[in-house]
Amino acid sequence: NWYVRRSRERFWAKGMEQDKINAYMTLYTALVTVAKAAAPMIPFMTEDIYQNLVKSIDASAPESIHLCDFPEVHENWIDPKMEEDMADLLEIVVMGRAARNTANIKNRQPIGTMYVKSEFQLSEFYKEIIEDELNVKEVVFKDDIADFISYSFKPQMRTVGPKYGKLLNKIKTTLSELDGNKAMAELKSTGELKLDIDGQEIVLLEEDLLIDMAQMEGYVSESDHTITVVLDTNLTPELIEEGFVRELVSKIQTMRKEAGFEVMDKIRVYAKDNDKIVSIMKNHDDEIKSEVLAEEIVTGETKGYEKEWNINSEKVTMAVERI
Repeated sequence: NWYVRRSRERFWAKGMEQDKINAYMTLYTALVTVAKAAAPMIPFMTEDIYQNLVKSIDASAPESIHLCDFPEVHENWIDPKMEEDMADLLEIVVMGRAARNTANIKNRQPIGTMYVKSEFQLSEFYKEIIEDELNVKEVVFKDDIADFISYSFKPQMRTVGPKYGKLLNKIKTTLSELDGNKAMAELKSTGELKLDIDGQEIVLLEEDLLIDMAQMEGYVSESDHTITVVLDTNLTPELIEEGFVRELVSKIQTMRKEAGFEVMDKIRVYAKDNDKIVSIMKNHDDEIKSEVLAEEIVTGETKGYEKEWNINSEKVTMAVERI
């Protein structure tokens, strides 16, 4: 499913370029191979898939998927480094989405920058995928994110008290004076935090600590043991306007579907009753038309399938008409 969504632009490319052929053949090969591998477990569903994808276009193919050879493993197709990079990428994307949810910013609203601190680096190829997935203009890998996040520590009384009762106040004072970011790095890497109290080594585990994370205003972060992501949630007027454009495209696509238009039908788009929305549509005329297969955007009137929308608290009446 992720591959299909990520390859959408390749499938929709004009003409029949080699990249488009590669995308279709990769999907076709994956579907047929998975169907053959799954045939013993889901015999009827895979037989239906096989008849649709293979037998319908190749009369010489075996009559049934259950008469085909079981798929062979192609060791030379395996790329462990790519699999590792994609696993890291997915973890960053999941955390980025969580940060968006925390900030209550919809995925259609572009964000300027996301900072990533991790034990690994990803090439520009993978960074561009992250940017596209999270609708972020730029992903920046950083060794230090202390500018955006700071940590402070207090002792957990119920665990530290019984172990170091007499030293509790001194432990509390020492923890309050620590460089929070360095202490957090030590805790994550070793699983413990060591303190020197009057010449005695005190070892505190994560369960012994109350950890408070402070974030700079305008930034939201998510963190696990190896990765921290920080979203810059400060939205410029340009980013906000681009968010409106994405919402408009989504609404028009919804109207196309509700109106019963075919995927490749050319349309005319109408909008009225909101000067701000009308202005944005005029400013991004070519971009919107390209996304929704529209020949023309008409403002101030409506024809065809009409609907009223509330887009980011802006009410507007829109319509679509098949040409």
